[in-house]
Amino acid sequence: MHYRIAFMGFGNVGKALARLLLDKQDELRARYQVTFSTTGIATGRHGSAINLQGLDLERAITVDDMTTLSSAVAPQDAFDFIRRCGADVLFENTPVDYISGQPAVDHLRAALEAGMHAITANKGPVVHAYRQLTDLARSKGRKFYFESTVMDGAPIFSLFREALPGVKLLSLRGVLNSTTNMILTRMEQGESFDKAVAYCQKIGIAETDPSGDIDGWDAAVKVAALVTFLMDVPLKPSDVQRQGIRNITPQEIRIAAQNGKRWKLVCTAQREANGVTGRVFPEMVGMDSPLYGVDGTTSIVQFETDVLGLLSVQEANPGPHTTAYGLFADFLNAVREKS
Repeated sequence: MHYRIAFMGFGNVGKALARLLLDKQDELRARYQVTFSTTGIATGRHGSAINLQGLDLERAITVDDMTTLSSAVAPQDAFDFIRRCGADVLFENTPVDYISGQPAVDHLRAALEAGMHAITANKGPVVHAYRQLTDLARSKGRKFYFESTVMDGAPIFSLFREALPGVKLLSLRGVLNSTTNMILTRMEQGESFDKAVAYCQKIGIAETDPSGDIDGWDAAVKVAALVTFLMDVPLKPSDVQRQGIRNITPQEIRIAAQNGKRWKLVCTAQREANGVTGRVFPEMVGMDSPLYGVDGTTSIVQFETDVLGLLSVQEANPGPHTTAYGLFADFLNAVREKS
């Protein structure tokens, strides 16, 4: 089967996905009988391109002005782009909004209404519109998938969706924010908090304003997304008890080390009689914890279920390429499944 794809957002992750698709196109054809062409790319700062006959994806990765690849009049806005790009699959990778999930929620809704599979690495739509978008996708015979939203390419959502039928998740515990984990690791090596933050900004894992990471917002959104899908209990980021790592001092780092422990920004969710409690708080963990050995940008989450006991998933050194793989896997799973 041939699928027309479109990208909304074409930064580091979008370009990594484009490269992965190009690298895997022969395998997709031979192993899965799937071929694709790119009919649209919309960017925030470099214009948009639409060509229903297929864009040159190789050129798109390097071009500065996306409009030079277009065969159509520039779209008026994102929704005009979605209506006119003629795609079967939309990859939505615009910046996350913790408070409302917009405009990504409306982008994904418009894609589904237009008959596209909607795939995103954006956490906002999962915590603010998971049920609405999933129900809409089902009514249209399409898929709304979001594997890359929590642990990049690690199979968290698809693990529970496909491989663990009938499992009830009782609790989860993990380190889900790469930036804070790298900051704490650097502080253990003697750097100040500010220098560790600056290092994370230099290597591109922290924004110019790093507050979303260091104050625990990113981790809280990830907890909310996991609870909403895996526990089937809608949870907003504001419902997650949250404290970041801003106030952890070098002295506290040293004291923890002297006692054989390490500071981690720990994410937890616990099923209780009246619902689910989510927390993001700094904790000192000992050598007996699977969180202890998680260094740098590595992430880990441990699940407690009713039938399997404890099950852990760990991802080492993620980056745009691993996020891209999550999107790629969602694409392949969506088009291989019966609508």
